Amino acid sequence: MLNFDLRYAVIWDMDGVLVNTGEFHYQAWESIFNELGFPFSENQFKETFGMNNAGILEVILHQNLPPGQTQKISDRKERLFRQAVKGKAALLPGIANTLEAFSKWSLKQAIASSAPPQNIDVLVNELKISKYFDAIVSGSDIPGKPDPAVFLEAASQLDIRPENCIVIEDAIPGVQGAKNAGMKCIAVTTTNPAEALSKADLIFPDLVGLDQETFLELLK
Repeated sequence: MLNFDLRYAVIWDMDGVLVNTGEFHYQAWESIFNELGFPFSENQFKETFGMNNAGILEVILHQNLPPGQTQKISDRKERLFRQAVKGKAALLPGIANTLEAFSKWSLKQAIASSAPPQNIDVLVNELKISKYFDAIVSGSDIPGKPDPAVFLEAASQLDIRPENCIVIEDAIPGVQGAKNAGMKCIAVTTTNPAEALSKADLIFPDLVGLDQETFLELLK
């Protein structure tokens, strides 16, 4: 059994990495932007997936809304999302085994997601995976990915140096945020094609293919 003496950590994104919630987020955003009179395409969704809500609204609406309005729209979008995902969440292929393997290797693990805390709580509870994580960080109220803030906060809470952290991401802003934090990054192509995630250190279709040898080589 491998044991890294807690000197290394894995920081997980949630949506599109631990669980496939893209369809439910897209439906919620599409409803919101239809109400606002703005078209919202699947390409726009993929380009902004991984950003926090304030960032998504700024990109799609091409303006900075007053904070109160941003919060009101964001709260409604997340209510729509939680209603849609309730009872339908499932871990993506390879995740259950990978979480267990990292735990056995004594790696610290954290979630660093752009989602609001309520969304993270709903999904972690439904998926019954809270036991694996030493820290859970929401980036909803701090600078959003590709800013490294959420990853650096997770590393701080784990008491692990950024250069000893490996981020697992699926989103373009998330991969860039991990690199901006000075961390290694494994990308999965659940949301974007491999060529869009080329800044990651390793790219997989899912984590079924992540073995010990590959992981150790990345740590080196």
